[in-house]
Amino acid sequence: MKCVIMANGEYGRIDLYHHLFSTADLVVCADGGANYAFAMGVVPSMIIGDLDSIRTEVREYFSAKQVEMRKYPQRKDYTDTQLALSIADRLGANEIVLLGTLGKRLDHTLANLFSSLELARQGIKIMHYSPECVVYLVTENIIFEGCQGDLVSVLALSEEAHGVYERGFEYEIEDIIMNMENPYGISNVLTGKFGEVSIRDGVLAVFHYPQEAAGQFPE
Repeated sequence: MKCVIMANGEYGRIDLYHHLFSTADLVVCADGGANYAFAMGVVPSMIIGDLDSIRTEVREYFSAKQVEMRKYPQRKDYTDTQLALSIADRLGANEIVLLGTLGKRLDHTLANLFSSLELARQGIKIMHYSPECVVYLVTENIIFEGCQGDLVSVLALSEEAHGVYERGFEYEIEDIIMNMENPYGISNVLTGKFGEVSIRDGVLAVFHYPQEAAGQFPE
């Protein structure tokens, strides 16, 4: 089951997101993410959070559509994105696409990436999407589509990442160990249409900067 989570972050051009909903089984909005769903014409399955960031007309519209709203205290130990991830996991999602989780607030971006680590380790496909950058969390293997010349950076999110391979890049690597303190996987370049990254043990973050809007979730 594929779940799209809409966080209350930065989106840019909202017309570049529509292709992500055509195969979604579940759409969960984290608080103010509902404002972006409204702007895109998307009716979510659920809205969660303290609900203080949703515009009045948006809340009234989705209430009329009988969208489930789960309200949590404003002072809580988890972010709204973490709550949305937990709900997606409990409902059986094996593929999660997060929107509005990458942006100018570096602390929010890092928090969102680390919040999805546990589910990635469980084998759930995790993608953080924006039109300018797509971040895949990889615990085994990923093949993704791009264009020759696209920039791709690969970083270890676990303390060490063992058995890392990169194929289809200007600098190919084979069976190496990456660690968090030596980020030498920055700014590789696709040499063709597809890039492949695999790992034997650990978690990688693969940052893909497409020269044109990214398409479907990779196989």
